[in-house]
Amino acid sequence: MTHDQIVQLVGSILAILALAGVARMLKLGESRIADADTARRMAEEALAGFVGGRALVSGDGGAALVEGQGTIAVLKRHGAKVAVRRLVPPLRIYEAVEGATVQTGERLFGPITLFGITADEVRGLEASLTLV
Repeated sequence: MTHDQIVQLVGSILAILALAGVARMLKLGESRIADADTARRMAEEALAGFVGGRALVSGDGGAALVEGQGTIAVLKRHGAKVAVRRLVPPLRIYEAVEGATVQTGERLFGPITLFGITADEVRGLEASLTLV
């Protein structure tokens, strides 16, 4: 490799790192659901009239459930975005090795698995919607 080629390669690598740094600062492509507050905010922004309450967030930040006004918002990481749907109880909840799986009933959205969350915790969230 010639000196000019090495300089060009180093310059290209520095430019890529600079662009990656800018993307990280702007949080572009960040779709992790960090915590319950983030899940509530995402659900409220995506669903008209939704006011979030208690939330369960998957340990990997890939999914969440948020209760609100007799419905449950289901959040699922989908590429660089988070997709949100509204479900009406009763939920179809299954125990999974990793946590609890909730069937959404929507073929394209598919089920969500909440890592580190038990089916009993999901049932508790669902039950809080029907208590008077």
